[in-house]
Amino acid sequence: MNPTTRERLATGITGLDEILHGGLLAGRTYLVRGGPGTGKTTLGMHFLAAGALRGEKVLFITLEEDEARLRTDAAQIGLDLSNVDFLDLSPGSDYFAEVQAYDIFTPAEVEREPITNRIMEAIEQVAPVRVFLDPLTQMRYLATDVFQFRKQVLSFLRFLTERNATVLFTSESNAVTPDDDLQFMADGIIDLAFDQYGRNLTVAKLRGSDFAGRSHAMKLDRRGMAVFPILAPHEHHVTFVHATMGSGLPELDRLLGGGIERGTITFLSGPTGVGKTSLGLQFIKEAAARNERSVLFTLEEDRDMILARSDQIQIGARAMLEKGMLTIEKIEPLQFTPDEFAQRVRLEVEERNTRLVMIDSVSGYRLSMRGQDLVSQLHALTKYLQNMGVAVLLTVETAQLTGDFRVTDYEISYLADNIIFLRYLEINGELHKAIGVLKKRLGDFEKTLREFEITGEGIQIGKPLTNLRGILTGTPTWVGQAG
Repeated sequence: MNPTTRERLATGITGLDEILHGGLLAGRTYLVRGGPGTGKTTLGMHFLAAGALRGEKVLFITLEEDEARLRTDAAQIGLDLSNVDFLDLSPGSDYFAEVQAYDIFTPAEVEREPITNRIMEAIEQVAPVRVFLDPLTQMRYLATDVFQFRKQVLSFLRFLTERNATVLFTSESNAVTPDDDLQFMADGIIDLAFDQYGRNLTVAKLRGSDFAGRSHAMKLDRRGMAVFPILAPHEHHVTFVHATMGSGLPELDRLLGGGIERGTITFLSGPTGVGKTSLGLQFIKEAAARNERSVLFTLEEDRDMILARSDQIQIGARAMLEKGMLTIEKIEPLQFTPDEFAQRVRLEVEERNTRLVMIDSVSGYRLSMRGQDLVSQLHALTKYLQNMGVAVLLTVETAQLTGDFRVTDYEISYLADNIIFLRYLEINGELHKAIGVLKKRLGDFEKTLREFEITGEGIQIGKPLTNLRGILTGTPTWVGQAG
């Protein structure tokens, strides 16, 4: 393989390969930076395991942790390093008991040659396609000064790349020994960080290739490293027709001028308990009747509670689940970042051909922000779904049960193509509900409000409430009734 080729090597981390637009360019050198515990070694293990899986010769050069511990750590996160060659240059336990005194030469001058020889022998013997060196900054102590270190590293990296190896190496940087010199020498830089909002990864440099900039969410768990690229809606698009999708309720479809359309965002707005989720399930039921798959991401209620409610109102969600027409996924917002959640949505759309996505609710989604901007994150997610021809249902809870009318307590109304609102009404001392349409971007709609009721037979929508005034205040009066 010619080192100048544009062949790419997968890192073994799907999200990272997407950020790198396919992987690392072969025959180049890459620096992985980050503080203790940020995942530098884990990333390198993924890189080597991916190569070994393809039958490539790969080499792990460790200058700190011993081989046995590294293999054990890899096995615990499901990475197979059985076909990975190791060069263990970490100090053994016997080093502590030895008296190392050099009267004429410095330790760097004495130890550099045997270490260098061992590395060269391993490279010649293994002939690796991939090399991971962890951490390269340990070699700083084998140089007598900064100039010698820089010269040695440049020569070492060239020695590897001239033998067609792609090199990943880590650095341990601090105020006393910064790694600025390594950043200049590397063809690419991957920064790992961990702060109060969670883990993140940033590609700061990638010679010879474009890449997805900005900081991307990342996590480390028992399955290793996972990276969640920031969603860029403009990079995703399919050709589709804005076909009308009915609700299965004639009165509601009349309110909507026929129904909602593919590739549109519909707000189901109203106070708690008014029936937003049940109304969304009605649209899902009708999609299943058309043999179209839906997914409901619930960020508040448990899955079993939603299923029990659907049984009570004749929605039949369990049957839809059994037929594969519906997935109900419980999302714990405090355990998910917006980018991680977006990745779950993309999986449903791109791999499972889901045509309707319901997110219940915006309030729950907001909890996952961790200091990020709700509007920008929700904008990216919903615009992506629009571009993919998916119908989106968002339940939007309003704080007030009655009183002044509001669509949402957040500044996101501009996202909606359709707004269906539900209201509580007090009529003659009794609590009622009303439904209406406030906005429909792709067509006309009925301007009246209708009574809305959830019964054991399903959702019932009555005739237009033409004899009432002041409905949006929550305390309407009959026409002609004294104040």
